[in-house]
Amino acid sequence: MAFQEVTKMSYGSRLGNSLRGIIAGLVLFIAATALLWWNEGRAVKTSKMLKDSAKECVDVADVSSVDPALNGKLIHATAVAQTDEILTDPDYGISVNAIRLVRNVEYYQWVEESESDSKDKIGGGQETVTTYSYSRQWVDSPVDSDEFSDPDYKGSNTVRVNVEDKTVTADKVSFGGYVLPKSMVGSIPAATTVNLSQSPANGVDVFVVNNFIYYGENPDTPAVGDVRVSFLQADGGDASILAKVNGNTFEPYVHKNGKSLCVLSMGVHSMDEMYESQRVANKFLSWIFRILGLLLVIAALRSMFSIVVAILKVLPFLGNVAQVGVNLVTGIVGTIWTLLVILVAWVVWRPALAIVLAVAICLLVGFLIYKSKTAPAPAPETAPAAPQAPKTDA
Repeated sequence: MAFQEVTKMSYGSRLGNSLRGIIAGLVLFIAATALLWWNEGRAVKTSKMLKDSAKECVDVADVSSVDPALNGKLIHATAVAQTDEILTDPDYGISVNAIRLVRNVEYYQWVEESESDSKDKIGGGQETVTTYSYSRQWVDSPVDSDEFSDPDYKGSNTVRVNVEDKTVTADKVSFGGYVLPKSMVGSIPAATTVNLSQSPANGVDVFVVNNFIYYGENPDTPAVGDVRVSFLQADGGDASILAKVNGNTFEPYVHKNGKSLCVLSMGVHSMDEMYESQRVANKFLSWIFRILGLLLVIAALRSMFSIVVAILKVLPFLGNVAQVGVNLVTGIVGTIWTLLVILVAWVVWRPALAIVLAVAICLLVGFLIYKSKTAPAPAPETAPAAPQAPKTDA
């Protein structure tokens, strides 16, 4: 049966929280506005960097050997990313020829989840009923069950063995005749599962099953405290890059506006495809930050005006009506403010586009005003004629 916890908050405490919410909302409002402004500048600078760098970029067909003539230049090239090194995890006796070897650890633990339901009381108080439920799951790190709310589950989690995640990376990863820097090696995904069939890990309560090293009595019926370890390796393969040549390796290309470019994508991609991918990513990131900024502005305004709702919560019905009104107003005001910040930012960062948009808006408003003035007035309704008496012969 689920465990429930009931908490009560007085009217005074709710007012106090709302007063603190005004300050928190103001800080969040400023931060959200700054985020919106920064994002527009970031998007324009990145777009400018991509446009200018595309003109400078040299499409190199063969990088099988180091070419001194390319030193200091931004290039696009495709080659095989590979290494001759053997990476090992001595704790488990694993050795593979790979660019990166990743150890992943999972723990079978009780996990607490909660769901709260709050009800307003006449007089401004609030009662919250929190329902806690518990389930066993595989998680990335041990769960501290001493913090659980249900006494029956407090201290219920144990761990058979403490094993840390670990990553080993090759010191030298070649790209044709060049060597990839660590920053670019990190872009090569570790997606291949390491075969553990030959692992010497078998022992008492230690099994190798389905490419997991399993600590527990029975892998088919895991118990709380069991641990499983798996390994992934990055094999490399065909890769395409946009980067600046520095001797026999690469470094980021830095535009005069401060934005940099250093990209590795697995597979064979043309220079145009890679630049288009970067432009799409820039637009996508711009919209992510715009939406995030809008949501933060609205949340900030609601926090600032929560005092109005809290005051009227003395009568729950009035508080609920006020909440609907505050949500509507803050949604509208937050949207207007977000658009205004973006428009002003465009005046600074994209003046030509801002002027075109401003002219288009003015023309649209003028057209709507003109249409409203020239619209024909509705014809006045005429009263129906009074019925005439029938004529009679004299």
